[in-house]
Amino acid sequence: QVQLVESGGGLAQAGGSLRLACSASGFTFSDYVMAWFRRTPGKESLLVGLISWSGGSTSYVDSVKGRFTISRDNAKNTVYLQMSSLRPEDTAVYYCAARWRNNANFDYWGQGTQVTVSS
Repeated sequence: QVQLVESGGGLAQAGGSLRLACSASGFTFSDYVMAWFRRTPGKESLLVGLISWSGGSTSYVDSVKGRFTISRDNAKNTVYLQMSSLRPEDTAVYYCAARWRNNANFDYWGQGTQVTVSS
């Protein structure tokens, strides 16, 4: 059974930091590109960033570049999102997702974890 379970969300002040984790099971984690998305009410999901299956390559949406960092530990089947210099507009539900190598679509999704940034 495939599972992606996010943790680490919560309340932070503007300028603060949070680290999210996404623990994966039920598939060969090291064969999958991992991504973080976020969604706020009334808006479409935003791809925050992703990391290659080896961890050697990352990319980010412009609004988080220089503030957020994605990393992964293939031995622990876990991907992380380190968020720094948080802003109120970063408030959202954050989801991790998995996509097999060069597939076009994401195959698996987590349930999400709420991040709230107060001003």
